[in-house]
Amino acid sequence: MPTKVIMPQLGESVVEGTVSRWLKREGDTIQEYEPLLEVSTDKVDTEVPAPASGVLLKIYVPEGQTVERGVLLAEIGQADETPDGEGEPAGTRHVVSLQSESTQSQPAATNGGSYTGHVTPVVARMVAEHHLDLSQIKGTGRDGRVTKKDVEAYLAAQENANVGVRHAVPLQPSPEAETELPPWERPGSGDLFKPTVEYGETPPSSAFPVHGEGEKRPAVQPPQPAQRVHPVEPIPQGAPGELVPLSAIRRAIAEHMVRSKLHTSPHVTTVFEVDMSAVMAHRQANKDAFARQGVNLTFTAYFAAAAVKALQANPYLNAQWTDEGIYLHHAVHLGIAVAIADGLIVPVIKNAQELNLLGLARAVNDLSTRARNKQLKPDEVQGGTFTITNHGVSGSLLATPIINQPQVGILGVGIVEKRVKVINDAIAIRPCCYVTLTFDHRVADGAVGDAFMQTLKQTLEGWT
Repeated sequence: MPTKVIMPQLGESVVEGTVSRWLKREGDTIQEYEPLLEVSTDKVDTEVPAPASGVLLKIYVPEGQTVERGVLLAEIGQADETPDGEGEPAGTRHVVSLQSESTQSQPAATNGGSYTGHVTPVVARMVAEHHLDLSQIKGTGRDGRVTKKDVEAYLAAQENANVGVRHAVPLQPSPEAETELPPWERPGSGDLFKPTVEYGETPPSSAFPVHGEGEKRPAVQPPQPAQRVHPVEPIPQGAPGELVPLSAIRRAIAEHMVRSKLHTSPHVTTVFEVDMSAVMAHRQANKDAFARQGVNLTFTAYFAAAAVKALQANPYLNAQWTDEGIYLHHAVHLGIAVAIADGLIVPVIKNAQELNLLGLARAVNDLSTRARNKQLKPDEVQGGTFTITNHGVSGSLLATPIINQPQVGILGVGIVEKRVKVINDAIAIRPCCYVTLTFDHRVADGAVGDAFMQTLKQTLEGWT
C-alpha cells in the first residue's frame, strides 16, 4: 500500500507551507529519511524527508504552491503500485474540504464575478490591509486560487503603473462565522507568514510579573505602519540586466530591517576592542577535548557565554520596550545570526543562561549546521531576547548591525587579528577584535551599554 507524504506542521503557529522545490521526480527511487522536498516560509527553508523507501509514484502539489498542514503532497510505493489518489488527488480533496469551511465566512470572487476560491490567512490579511478586490487579481494557484505571490504581483503592477489601488470591502469574516472556523482559517492569526516577532505581541506576563509589582502586563499596542518616504522607481525599459525575484526570506528581512531602523528603535552603537589572548589560549588547550565529544569549539561560543554573563549583570539589555514600561526578560534566549545562501537567519538558543561553554558550543554547532542545511523548524527562530552576529568570519573589521525587533540590543563581533598594542609602556603583539553593541536608546543610555561591554570585555580577557 502506498505511503502518503503529508505537509507537516512545522511549529505551533505554522499551519501552511509553500512547496519550494521537489528534490525527486515521479518515478525516482528514494530511501527512507532521504530529503524529498523543500518547504519554504518567510522564516526558514526546511527539507522534508521521505517517510518510506520506494518509488515516488505521484506528486500532487507542484512547486510554488502553498497548502495547509495535513495536505497530501505525494505518494511513495513500489514501482508496480497504483497511487491511492489516482484520478482524484487526496491533496485536492483536502483543500476543497477546507474551502467549504472557509468560504462560509470569506467573501470571494473569480475574475469577472465573485471569487469562490480558497483564501489563506496571509492573503486575507493583505487584502484587508490594502483594501483589494479579489475579482481584480488573476489567480495562478490550483483551480485559479489567488496566492500571496499573485497579490504581491498585483500590488507591484499597480505601483509601477502609478495607479491607485481600487478599494473594496475589507475581507473580514463576520464574528458569528469566525467562531465556526478552525484557528488556522482566521485571518490575522495562526499565520505561517507572520514576521519572526509581532510588535503587538503581549509579553509572557504569566511567567514574569511587572518589575516591582505583582500585576500582569497589558497588551502592547502595535505601532502604525509608516508611509514609504521614497516611492519605488520603475525599471527603465530596455535597460540591460535581470530581475531576481525576492525570496520569502529576503522580503521578510527587508521589511523587518526597515521597520527596526527607520520606524521603531533609535539606534546607538558603542565600540570596544577586546584582547583575545586568554580565549585563544583556552581554546587551544581545550579544542581537542571538545572535538572528542563531537563539538567544534568556536569563538562564537565564548562570545555567547560572555554575552550571557553581561546580560545578567545588565538586565535592561535583555529586555523589550512597551508603551507601559520596560519589560525585563528573566531568561536569556540568545539569537545567533547565521549566513545562508539567500539571506540571514537567526536561530535561538533557548535558556542560554543554563548552559556552560560546552553546552553553548554544542548548541551553536547544531543550530548553525541545521540552518545551512535547511533543517530548522520555524519555532527555532522565534522568541530571542538578544542577538549576536559574528560578521568577522567573512573578514569584516567593524559593523553596526540593526536590532532584531523587539529586542533591545545586538552584539557585532569583528575579525580577530594580530595588532600592535602598548602594554605597560612596552610594545606587544596581541590578537584583538572590535566588538560593537547596538542598542535601543529608548531603553538604555550610554552608561548601561558601556557597562555591558565592560563586563563582556573583562570576561573574555580574563578567561581561565
